[in-house]
Amino acid sequence: MRTYKVLGLMSGTSLDGLDMAYCHIWEDNDHWHFSIKHTKDVSYTDEMRDYLKNAIYLSVEDHSQLHKDYGVWLGEQAKVYIEELGEEVDFIASHGHTSHHRPDEGITFQLGDGQVLANTSDKQVVCDFRTKDVSLKGQGAPLVPIGDRLFFHDYEFCLNLGGISNISFEKEGERIAFDIGLANMPLNYITHKMGLSYDEDGQLARSGNLDQGLLDQLNRLEYYALPYPKSTGYEWFTAKIIPMIEASKATDADLLHTFIHHNCEQIAAVAHTYATKPQSRILATGGGALNGYFMETLQDKLGTDITVVVPDTTLVAYKEALVFALMGVLRLKGKINVLSSVTGAIEDSCSGEVFFPEGN
Repeated sequence: MRTYKVLGLMSGTSLDGLDMAYCHIWEDNDHWHFSIKHTKDVSYTDEMRDYLKNAIYLSVEDHSQLHKDYGVWLGEQAKVYIEELGEEVDFIASHGHTSHHRPDEGITFQLGDGQVLANTSDKQVVCDFRTKDVSLKGQGAPLVPIGDRLFFHDYEFCLNLGGISNISFEKEGERIAFDIGLANMPLNYITHKMGLSYDEDGQLARSGNLDQGLLDQLNRLEYYALPYPKSTGYEWFTAKIIPMIEASKATDADLLHTFIHHNCEQIAAVAHTYATKPQSRILATGGGALNGYFMETLQDKLGTDITVVVPDTTLVAYKEALVFALMGVLRLKGKINVLSSVTGAIEDSCSGEVFFPEGN
């Protein structure tokens, strides 16, 4: 029974920074297990955040340069952290940072050149987990449900609240998952305009009042009526949501309050649609799970039939980095790590590109 020692790297749509999770992962009697040994997050500078946020608008040449520059930066961060740990690391599994995601056009791109990352960190790298699925006519997202199935099958639903919200669950023997819609992206956009990194524990949102007109407008967004499989990202937020925020006359606190209620109504609607037991549990992770007002509002919208479970803060914050570490292990073992029942691809796949430091 081999234990894989993996450094998982994750940068999400909320643009908070880089999450690094040093994990031990092993399989025993066809059951997968994990231990998150050490974690670290590196916040982006304002310059780096803007660079990544605006990557969608760059020319081909400038985007290619960012791909390499970000690969160097990831490699440097990983190398420093591995030296700090003083632990054996078998390989790095990197999600990168998504700059383009238009799967219906066959386009997805994760910044952070794998070869550059391998060269800079001097470690084997597994990365680019979305492209193969998109080439198989899938959405390339969500990817985390493979971890939900293998690690967190005791929960009826697994909910991740990063920049966007996504959910996964079993239905008739298949794992189903899709992006519900918004989570932290609008909240972060509003707080950053206020000069704040975030709304601690949702205190500002709690103090606000509901803007019913804005809530109704948000709930009418076409995306919510689309059938799964479906995924969304920053382009949707930029095109559809930012104009609503900018046109609103509501106070910042009222905007935060209204978006949390909107998020929770959409999440609750999905959970109630697919719940099959009289009592179900929903595992909530991602930054939104640390927002007390968000979680209280979600539980209120869910009612008594579905209970929100927020695990320890390490798992809340680093679950995605853990799952990408798992996906790297599955890739190296030649096992399926992307589920077509989730993405809508024509078949399951073993996805990810493998890079070795040049000269080794």
